[in-house]
Amino acid sequence: MDYVIQQVLNAASIGGEYALLALGLAIVFSVMGLVNFAHGEIITIAGFTMYALFIFASPTSAWWLLPIGIAAAIAAAVTFERVAFRPVRNAPATTGLLTAFGVSIVVKNFFVSVVGATRPRAVPTPDWLGSQIVIGGVHIQTLQLLEAAVTAIALIALLALLRGTNIGLAMRAAAKDFNTVRLMGIRANQVVLAAFVISGLLAGLAAVFIMARRGAVDPFMGFSPVLKAFVAAVLGGFGSLTGAVVGGLALGVAEVLFQIVLPDKIAGYRDAFVFLLVGAVLILRPQGLFGRKYQFGDKEG
Repeated sequence: MDYVIQQVLNAASIGGEYALLALGLAIVFSVMGLVNFAHGEIITIAGFTMYALFIFASPTSAWWLLPIGIAAAIAAAVTFERVAFRPVRNAPATTGLLTAFGVSIVVKNFFVSVVGATRPRAVPTPDWLGSQIVIGGVHIQTLQLLEAAVTAIALIALLALLRGTNIGLAMRAAAKDFNTVRLMGIRANQVVLAAFVISGLLAGLAAVFIMARRGAVDPFMGFSPVLKAFVAAVLGGFGSLTGAVVGGLALGVAEVLFQIVLPDKIAGYRDAFVFLLVGAVLILRPQGLFGRKYQFGDKEG
């Protein structure tokens, strides 16, 4: 029983991390219709900001690295929106997608050129993030509890923002019909900027957890988590905030489940089995678990 509880906590922790990133992708997509594949580079920027602060400022406590890393993630998201995505906002969706890929490649290669990609650079994290709480025979990491709690709080706060504030109502309306929102006198720039600020905040929170797990940074640290978060968002129904959370948690559960049941000889192929399972779900429900079904016309031969 203790082993089951331990694995449930592992699934909730990993799934919470994916859910935070999937939420960031979903909020931008719902407002702009943009799949922001540069989202992983926001994590990388947050990580290297904490690394640079540690190297050059030598803070007495690693605690101060965390809020600065989150602030750097928000600043990076806002900069991406203003410099790269705003000029192509009215272009076809493929242009925005290519722009996101371009931003990702530029940022990644910048860090490769500056710091190199040969080995990860160690960054300390607060000791209490690595501590454990023992209840019976269950060892619960503080990081696991924090990830689950932060995901829940982020979702509740985001729902409160969307339902109880003017900018939240404008974002919900923009997700339905952006042109109508403009006709009502709401500035599009404010709505889009708010979406990117929220996206950057969620990426910054995820970056802190990724850093706490890895204890190091490298130019590719955001690629794999965001790729899986994208899969989670598609699984939940792209554009659905509830679906992003459910998809992230489901992906975390699937990873832990396959890690447990697969024999040691094929345990390294865990991700392949996870993606096969996701593909099977999408065959049965192409719009995702919480997505809307669209009609694209008759494509039968």
